[in-house]
Amino acid sequence: MSEPLPDPRDLLPHREPFLFVDRLVDLVPGQSVAGTWKLTGEESFFAGHFPGRPTLPGVLMLEALAQVGACGLLAEERFRGKLPLFGGAEKVRFRRQVVPGEELRLDVEILRLGSRAGKARGTASVDGETACGAEITFVIVEG
Repeated sequence: MSEPLPDPRDLLPHREPFLFVDRLVDLVPGQSVAGTWKLTGEESFFAGHFPGRPTLPGVLMLEALAQVGACGLLAEERFRGKLPLFGGAEKVRFRRQVVPGEELRLDVEILRLGSRAGKARGTASVDGETACGAEITFVIVEG
């Protein structure tokens, strides 16, 4: 029997209102990770983005991918207590709107991982339809 997956709050330093990962659904520490973010419509950014047509801001999809990726990194023993920071994003593409009531599936594969930096590829999707994809670089600092 496999162990239950950790709660993202036990791995990430992020807290409401800037925690965009509800739960992890798959995890291979230091290699790959998947999580979800259910958008209720109560999130404050929907009121202004856009009135009458609420849409998840693309940069928050990118941040959600980074947070899930950080879970995959911080679940590895040698990185516990560290803080992964955004180093950059490349090949970012937004393919569909995400609206209240939808659940975002966040899949991240860690492509390269050193002691102080790395690179990952992530895809955010809704019901199997890609909403956002990107390559993310990160640096790892003392927490």
